[in-house]
Amino acid sequence: MLDFFTIFSKGGLVLWCFQGVSDSCTGPVNALIRSVLLQERGGNNSFTHEALTLKYKLDNQFELVFVVGFQKILTLTYVDKLIDDVHRLFRDKYRTEIQQQSALSLLNGTFDFQNDFLRLLREAEESSKIRAPTTMKKFEDFEKAKKPVRSMIETREKPKEKAKNSKKKGAKKAGSDGPSVTNKAPPAEKSGLPAGPENGELSKEELIRRKREEFIQKHGRGMDKSSKSMKSDAPKEKGKKAPRVWELGGGANKEVLDYSTPTTNGTPEAALSEDINLIRGTGLGGQLQDLDCSSSEDEGVVPNSTKPSATKGTLGGMFGMLKGLVGSKSLSREDMESVLDKMRDHLIAKNVAADIAVQLCESVANKLEGKVMGTFSTVTSTVKQALQESLVQILQPQRRVDMLRDIMDAQRHQRPYVVTFCGVNGVGKSTNLAKISFWLLENGFSVLIAACDTFRAGAVEQLRTHTRRLSALHPPEKHGGRTMVQLFEKGYGKDAAGIAMEAIAFARNQGFDVVLVDTAGRMQDNAPLMTALAKLITVNTPDLVLFVGEALVGNEAVDQLVKFNRALADHSMAQTPRLIDGIVLTKFDTIDDKVGAAISMTYITSKPIVFVGTGQTYCDLRSLNAKAVVAALMKA
Repeated sequence: MLDFFTIFSKGGLVLWCFQGVSDSCTGPVNALIRSVLLQERGGNNSFTHEALTLKYKLDNQFELVFVVGFQKILTLTYVDKLIDDVHRLFRDKYRTEIQQQSALSLLNGTFDFQNDFLRLLREAEESSKIRAPTTMKKFEDFEKAKKPVRSMIETREKPKEKAKNSKKKGAKKAGSDGPSVTNKAPPAEKSGLPAGPENGELSKEELIRRKREEFIQKHGRGMDKSSKSMKSDAPKEKGKKAPRVWELGGGANKEVLDYSTPTTNGTPEAALSEDINLIRGTGLGGQLQDLDCSSSEDEGVVPNSTKPSATKGTLGGMFGMLKGLVGSKSLSREDMESVLDKMRDHLIAKNVAADIAVQLCESVANKLEGKVMGTFSTVTSTVKQALQESLVQILQPQRRVDMLRDIMDAQRHQRPYVVTFCGVNGVGKSTNLAKISFWLLENGFSVLIAACDTFRAGAVEQLRTHTRRLSALHPPEKHGGRTMVQLFEKGYGKDAAGIAMEAIAFARNQGFDVVLVDTAGRMQDNAPLMTALAKLITVNTPDLVLFVGEALVGNEAVDQLVKFNRALADHSMAQTPRLIDGIVLTKFDTIDDKVGAAISMTYITSKPIVFVGTGQTYCDLRSLNAKAVVAALMKA
């Protein structure tokens, strides 16, 4: 049973609607428009909204959308056939009204389609019932039943026959080796082993055992001495080795671990300020610059690519250009198939996940199928332009994260703004947390860093080093004696959720503007650690949850984000679980123009890329420029 079937234009005018139930179809259809049609995610023709499944079809020639909705627990096999039949009949019946392409004509037009739709629905339902039910196969229908029993018995006895043959061969070899064994009887007597006529019938295993005993008797004493010496030296070496004690971890031996710069008259050398300036980097720390994906090498390559084309004849070039023209006809799947295959391979080569590349090309095909092209438009240029528009739309998702505005709003409510960083191991969570801290300090906000990575050795010391350097860049003297950055840590082996809760309470009491919570790196398949992360987010309810991911990954990006979101939803104790709110893309300076990870991460989560890390200094933080990323992605 269908809940509704509606036909509307891409401009938003509803031409005809069928209501199977009393509930309105406005909410599900609006969700489909917001989440799929406007976000260029039309690769799949189905969409799930709450308890409904929506299937849709686009008519690009007349700018129409056909949508059918039904309960997702139902399996209706005739829905696809029904949409095709309704699309064909409605387009042919009201072609003249639709071709006028004016909103006034569509509003004044009368689309009496109720009887036709009910007839098509009845035919589709009957056609699904006419199909004969699938019957289970009998044993006689399988190939196994046709084999005789003798053949199955023979296959089971084959290993036994092989074993018998091997024993016969072994016996023959043992018989042939008999004289050689009897000749070596005297050395056997020396070694204390029994010798006699029975030795001529020894098997290979017994011969090997005898030779091994002889070898042990000859060389065993020296080996025993060496093994005893190794055992006696081992505890001495263990006793000599002492664990290293870090300087900032408490209880350090200053004479051994003093790696500081030499001092003169009790004052440190001036190298400290140069080191801090080097760490800071060059640039405006308070303003995020747009990401620039262009490179100087590509500018030199472009002129070279035009030289081979100049050698071709002008006649061949003209025919080649005219061959690719469409010429005022509607595009079909066959016209776009070869171009889309090349585009898909190109996207995969640029580090876009394979499944995402397939869905993008399918979305472009659905968007362009049936669309009438201009006289001098080629299929390649049309598909490329449509793909560029889709990619730009994907990189500009529904929600835009403005941290500075949200922090000022939290200040008005006299509470700290809490940001939690999560991700897999080794992606640069702590380093980019320090960059974001510097950016916030440059904008005049005080920051409390919560060291909730109580698992990795050196995690607290790393954050302490960043805090010391940030304090040197923004000392209290420059801010009226106010401490701008501070580290909150409780050591290792503690509960991360409890440390985060104490840090937020401490920030509220001390008047800090922002709390940045650093968490331990964890793989997406580690259930205990994912449960701990879900607990931390559920208990402390941060304002922003940022997933830190590498720009180097391809298909792994999809797996990481999907499983992180799924784990947060499964292990959360709240009724509405908190998922990832944004993405921090790191190591972007190492990938040249292979920027496909940005597309994969944004497509799979519909969340924005808030920050992009491009280097090792505190100023190497950028905001995503969608057009620059797409230009680098489409570059040959």
